[in-house]
Amino acid sequence: MRTPSFSLTAVRTVLATASILTCIAAQAATITIQSRDPAGFGFNDPTPVAPVGGNTGTTLGQQRMNVYRHVADIWERNLQSNVTITVSAGWEALNCTATSATLGSAGAWNIWNNFPGGKKNTWYPAALANKIAGVNLTAGIPDDGSGYSNVDIKTQFNVNLGQPNCLAGSSFYLGLDGNAGGQVNFAATLLHELGHGLGFSVVSVQTSTGFRINAEGSAYVSEGGLPSVWEEFMYDNTARKSWLNMTSAERRASAINPLGLAWTGANSVAGASILRGTPLLKSAGPGSTIPTMEFNASSFGPAAPTSGKLGVLTTLAPQAGEIGPGCSPFDAANTAAVRGKVPIINRGACAFAVKVKNAQNAGAIGVVLANNAPGALVPGGTDATVTIPSVGITQAEGELLKAAVAAAKPYGSRAQAGAVTATFAVDNTRKAGADALGRPLLYTPATLAPGSSVSHWDVTASPNLLMEPSINSDLTLSVSPPQDLTLPLLKDIGW
Repeated sequence: MRTPSFSLTAVRTVLATASILTCIAAQAATITIQSRDPAGFGFNDPTPVAPVGGNTGTTLGQQRMNVYRHVADIWERNLQSNVTITVSAGWEALNCTATSATLGSAGAWNIWNNFPGGKKNTWYPAALANKIAGVNLTAGIPDDGSGYSNVDIKTQFNVNLGQPNCLAGSSFYLGLDGNAGGQVNFAATLLHELGHGLGFSVVSVQTSTGFRINAEGSAYVSEGGLPSVWEEFMYDNTARKSWLNMTSAERRASAINPLGLAWTGANSVAGASILRGTPLLKSAGPGSTIPTMEFNASSFGPAAPTSGKLGVLTTLAPQAGEIGPGCSPFDAANTAAVRGKVPIINRGACAFAVKVKNAQNAGAIGVVLANNAPGALVPGGTDATVTIPSVGITQAEGELLKAAVAAAKPYGSRAQAGAVTATFAVDNTRKAGADALGRPLLYTPATLAPGSSVSHWDVTASPNLLMEPSINSDLTLSVSPPQDLTLPLLKDIGW
């Protein structure tokens, strides 16, 4: 069967089952890139540009293809397959506004079951199925007229990114050296998306319902569908069972079980030794007992230290005309409240970096960003001018801290109100982004994120991993330990 993109929102056509098994020695993978862009557009854009960050292309289109080739070469060096992996690539006008944008998407265009060498009655992404079978399973199947119906992976990226009406000012960085600054690192983004196409995805399960795709590849069904090759490695610590043995309702619940779904594949569990200890925020003050909290550092600004004082916590008062907490320059009252302190600011209405920069401009020495919905918060974004640390905590933890700040005030002196002070610490007995047994966690926020939930590593992982749902500025172009866990998971499923 064929699926249109990583989001898997629709089923395309029925697959044909292969009947030939070829056994030959494995070799390094070969990836071919097929452009589907018309003349003068996308990869064929003739706009002159200067070489940047090791990319020697002199036109916009050439630089885009150079990044594709560079990233394909990385995957070729890390994978083995005797069957060429074919990628259909194009640039399109994807959804965007002045403040947000869809960067792109990718996925296995064809998926297969019951081919020679694969697990019986199990769905596999095309490139992996071809590797295991030793033949191109789509060979000889007529094209449907699209020109890409028989490819293994289909990718599309936003051609308008950085324009005034499409995440203004944040275009794709086409250098190969990782120095993206305030731009979006296209090489890391593409490396991530091709990872999905190669198999880093639950692929055949509709996470909103838990339904699987039936054996014919014609529909998601509540019962009788075939599992993905992923499912035997997905273990829910609450239900105490793998997805392979769950009902549709149980899979649906597991997909929104924060920090509850672990990956049990041996390669990934061994690789998870690269994860650091869990960062902690400890707060103390009169009037209440404050539990120790786990936090996630922001992707911008200085790194949060592993020990030492963050500062005295404070809260903000609503400001007239603001679109959300911390989104406007602070008025006189809030400036006085945050000077030399650490405000607790709720998520919402504007970028995290905007909130932190406004606090910094008012004299704050740090910021605690609290979620506005259940689940962990990893504040993303970029701003090279932010010089104070900021961290993300849950909605419930934010309310606890704000209540503790209020409760502490009556315990002060005439000269100074009672205060809550926060400090940094690390729990080295538990890995950040892993469960109690050291197994890496999959991304399962309490509110389902279609196309992101389940098919990514959890955002609590430290260091940041390539296959988290956001592209973080500190990523390298490595897919294996000691930098990353993408390749170990792909090996778990058969690569």
